Amino acid sequence: MMKRYLIGFILGSLLLGYGVASSDARPVRGGMPASVVRHKVELIDTLHREIAFAKARVYPALVNILVVYRYYDSGRAQRDLAGGSGVIISPDGYVITNYHVAGHTTYIECTLTDGERVEAKDIYDDPLTDISILKLNLNQRANPKAPLHYAVLGNSDDLHVGDFVLAMGNPLMLSSSMTLGIVSNTQRVFTDFTGSRIEQVELDSGQQTGLLTRWIQHDALILPGNSGGPLVNMQGEVVGINELGGSGVGFAIPSNLVRRVFEQVLAHGKVIRGYLGFEPLPVDKLGRKTGTLVAAVIPKSPAAEAGLRPGDVLLSINGVPTNIRFLEQVPLLYQQVTAIKPGTRVSLRVLRQGKVLTLHTVVAPMQPYLGHESEVADLGLTVRSITPMMALLNHLPDTNGLMVTGIRPGYPADNSQPKLAVGDVIRAVDGKPTPNLAALEQVVKADKQQGRLVVAYLRQNQSCLSVLRMERPETSGNDFELPHAWLGVRTEVVTPEIAEVLHVPGTQGFLVTEVFPGTNASEAGLRVGDIITSLNGQRLEASRPQDEEMLTHAIENLDVGSKATLGILRGGKPLEIGVTLQASPSSASEVASYQEKTFEFTVRDLTLFDRIERHLPLDQKGVIVTDTTEGGWANIAGLNVDDIILSVNGQPIEDVGSFKRVMSEVVSRKPKVVTLFVHRGALTYFVFIQPDWAHLN
Repeated sequence: MMKRYLIGFILGSLLLGYGVASSDARPVRGGMPASVVRHKVELIDTLHREIAFAKARVYPALVNILVVYRYYDSGRAQRDLAGGSGVIISPDGYVITNYHVAGHTTYIECTLTDGERVEAKDIYDDPLTDISILKLNLNQRANPKAPLHYAVLGNSDDLHVGDFVLAMGNPLMLSSSMTLGIVSNTQRVFTDFTGSRIEQVELDSGQQTGLLTRWIQHDALILPGNSGGPLVNMQGEVVGINELGGSGVGFAIPSNLVRRVFEQVLAHGKVIRGYLGFEPLPVDKLGRKTGTLVAAVIPKSPAAEAGLRPGDVLLSINGVPTNIRFLEQVPLLYQQVTAIKPGTRVSLRVLRQGKVLTLHTVVAPMQPYLGHESEVADLGLTVRSITPMMALLNHLPDTNGLMVTGIRPGYPADNSQPKLAVGDVIRAVDGKPTPNLAALEQVVKADKQQGRLVVAYLRQNQSCLSVLRMERPETSGNDFELPHAWLGVRTEVVTPEIAEVLHVPGTQGFLVTEVFPGTNASEAGLRVGDIITSLNGQRLEASRPQDEEMLTHAIENLDVGSKATLGILRGGKPLEIGVTLQASPSSASEVASYQEKTFEFTVRDLTLFDRIERHLPLDQKGVIVTDTTEGGWANIAGLNVDDIILSVNGQPIEDVGSFKRVMSEVVSRKPKVVTLFVHRGALTYFVFIQPDWAHLN
């Protein structure tokens, strides 16, 4: 259907204003010869065949990726659902996608174009190129030995401006989609406003990407969800991985760059890159055609140790020219440097003030831009390990310590004196150095029983101390009240207007609007529509809206278990009904509650009012959800406030007590899936929680 529409649209556009082509070459209306029209139709047919060929080779290798990803906010680890695209590139199930799709994930599920769902493992993340490599769990397939369709990585250097390309993926999570466009630029880089330097692209996680990338710019429509999907040439080869897009323009990571990452991961289990530590700029504004202008040298880097200086013109590295005339060539120099094996001794040929110098240094391994972020749950904060680049940019003396990235309200870090803040660097706790997360966790575990911790930290140029009290916030206690006498009905005041409508003018009292089932009032025969006019022989002179609590207070002044005589009007006739007063049922604030900390949600026991208002049996068992923490496992699994949990992994839940026992067993066993059977509205549902036990505290 899409093909026919596309062909019809193109044909209509080409033939608009022309007559039907004849077999001769005579001009038709508008002056276009029929032979020209036939030629255009032949070109369209050729394009159609090429699209069909390319689709057949790559489309079956497309995957729709659903992930649970972990992020840190407000001093705690949180989770959410997201999705993107990917492509299978090997018969054993390796998948290429974007780092910003699969990085920091705790669960990955890939849906193939035939609808088959297979879990995947994140093998390696490379923020510098925004590439992640996944591996499908082929044992989950219905037939693990069945051939797996995969695509081939092509040569992105063969692309030219004007070439047709196909973008495949899952825009807006609409699975298995394909669009057509042309290449509009094969070496796109992003620069600052003045066009004088390369600017990196910052990903959602704070990582930066782009130093090594010259993006393929194209106009095949891509939208959120296309990230990680393949860009395909007309030979049916993957020539790029789509990464960015919007406003009718898309950007893909070249396949040759992707291939280098993939091959290193297969060979070494990681990407190994060399690092010298300088920032290059083009030399064209110096009037030169050769060399590279050194704009900056990173302190303590191999380039700095070699004696390289800003303003030098770098002519070659180990005899290989470093000619940058335009910003589009900058990524090529970075690629040249990163391709050198760390530990290699290199010579730098430099032009400085008219003299040619040769400098020597040893290439270092490239370090990540950002350190690993983690949660320290006992303190209520999140921290990040410090990389050399972070130390440089934050003017820190070294990489020892942990930078505070978030503080959880109400937890020890939030109540510290003086108060810790985001950006502080924790260097020691109780006099014990904390150069990394493992050291910090060890100190906290050993010393938290003392009730307080003394934290030494850096804030800008200051060396400071703070005291953390280790009290954790507890669930607020229930506000219990002594039971009082209760009638078991709802009423409204009989105002003069209501009395007139009911044809009992002058009557005062309370109209029964609801009789709670299973109560003494119901068993005594009290009905909706009855008008209560007296209690134990005392007239109830209620006729104004502000008298609505008169009957309630009068009942509460009596004893639980005593018998109350109600004078009523029923159908205009007076009656007396005796009702034994029962204890008032517990309110929501009075019943037992429990905060499930592993999956971050809170439940309480059901009350009589819960059962009545939800039209449930009066003996309905279960617990009702009163809160789900945003970003917690229960929240992202779809557990809702007001859900009534009936069972957990098949074990019935009667009340808070049984819920605590069952959940304790679940946390102890750590099953792959925790299944909650819940009552929601008028129906029942299943909620499946798939926790990442390895990252749960």
